Amino acid sequence: MGVSNSDALMSLSPAIGLFASMATVLLGGIRASSLLFQGLLWDVARSPIGFFERTPIGNLLNRFSKETDIVDVDIPDKLRSLLMYAFGLLEVGLVVTVTTPLAVVAILPLLLLYAMFQSLYVASSCQLRRLESARYSCVCSHVAETFQGGPVVRAFRVQGSFVAQNDAHVDESQRVSFPRLVADRWLAANLELVGNGLVFVAALCAVLSKTHLSPGLVGFSVSAALQVTQTLQWAVRSWTDLESSIVSVERLKDYAQTPKEAPWKPLSCAAHPPWPRRGQIEFRDFGLRYRPELPLAVRGVSFKIHAGEKVGIVGRTGAGKSSLAGGLLRLVEAAEGGIWIDGVPIAQVGLHTLRSRITIIPQDPILFPGSLRMNLDMLQEHTDEAIWEVLEMVQLRAAVASLPGQLQFECADQGNNLSVGQKQLLCLARALLRKTQILILDEATAAVDPGTERQMQAALGSWFAQCTVLLIAHRLRSVLDCARVLVMDEGQVAESGSPAQLLAQKGLFYRLAQESGLV
Repeated sequence: MGVSNSDALMSLSPAIGLFASMATVLLGGIRASSLLFQGLLWDVARSPIGFFERTPIGNLLNRFSKETDIVDVDIPDKLRSLLMYAFGLLEVGLVVTVTTPLAVVAILPLLLLYAMFQSLYVASSCQLRRLESARYSCVCSHVAETFQGGPVVRAFRVQGSFVAQNDAHVDESQRVSFPRLVADRWLAANLELVGNGLVFVAALCAVLSKTHLSPGLVGFSVSAALQVTQTLQWAVRSWTDLESSIVSVERLKDYAQTPKEAPWKPLSCAAHPPWPRRGQIEFRDFGLRYRPELPLAVRGVSFKIHAGEKVGIVGRTGAGKSSLAGGLLRLVEAAEGGIWIDGVPIAQVGLHTLRSRITIIPQDPILFPGSLRMNLDMLQEHTDEAIWEVLEMVQLRAAVASLPGQLQFECADQGNNLSVGQKQLLCLARALLRKTQILILDEATAAVDPGTERQMQAALGSWFAQCTVLLIAHRLRSVLDCARVLVMDEGQVAESGSPAQLLAQKGLFYRLAQESGLV
């Protein structure tokens, strides 16, 4: 006998509906998780430097790994299961209600019991999931810090101590995970009990209604009730697991509430190209603090650096030298006063514009995994000839030419396959390529040998002769050829003048020179 079109369509309808619902959940889950991850990445990337100083690395690793995986995989899967079981329950509920209407009187209290068990479980499960995530962050932090300090750990032969600490963190993480497993078993046992009660009620009602029910309907009703036990149990489990997994969404959104840096490109910018044309810098009663509860790290700083002037900044550790560079780049916003460049207050300049117009060479040279050319010219704005020219300027042309692949030589993570001196000279070459009007050297020669330091000074003297240079120095010998030297002490400018004048005053600079063996 042939099959009509209506029968065929009716047969295909459930499959089409199931496919459409699953596709909607999965595609919607991908879209939602992508938006959440992009939001998390943006929130972290736009956080100020202080955020990374006080946030353990394990917290960030946990957010970007485990919590993101739960949002990507677990939540869509639990939502799909919940919808499937919910429609299954609706189908079985209609069958039992139609065949044995008397069962509705007993089913409603049992459903209330299900809801009560589910609410009790969720209240504790969400808190246990938060504790579990927090302890897992501690494990991630310890592992990351151990890997980062691996050479020091081996040098002092304390591997056993760090292994013991790691075991303790893992044990604590498992200790927090165990109560959640116990709660899962508690929920399963109670749901099984209520489900069996539901089967008993359906069977009892079927027996009581045997006078007006056919044996087939009775069997069908009891069979549906047997199915509903497992279906209802998994529906509640899926719902509770979904609510527990939502904690991961909450943790991904945590960083949305943290303070952010100023806009990269504000609607109105006080600086217009080609700013800065001259490179004059003026600090006016400038002060900053790293956190609201801390005292001012720099206070009452007022001085002017003329265009093209080379100024050295010296002082003891913690005197506030690097804080001036941080304030100039707006890594930390001014707490009082301000900074002007070519007469424009930097507080009214977008961060992207400001930082792209200033070059800084830090004490620790930063190289990224990738080719040497990529590290020198990340935005691919310069030709190979220009890159070879700056390498010649820093006296690295021969060294790079001898490397496998030359400019395509692959740098290891943090440039570990290059010496410290080579990495510092490469950072200098990167600065030479940019050639901005303002250059900051933040103790860039503190970790290099005297020969490399002389190479850097020679390159700076020839290439940045017309630029404004701020030289934050650990070695006083580095600032002796500066036109002016600022001596910082306890966050303030204690002395200012040429090196010869400061030595003649026999003040703080003179004492620092004595300690360095220069006088």
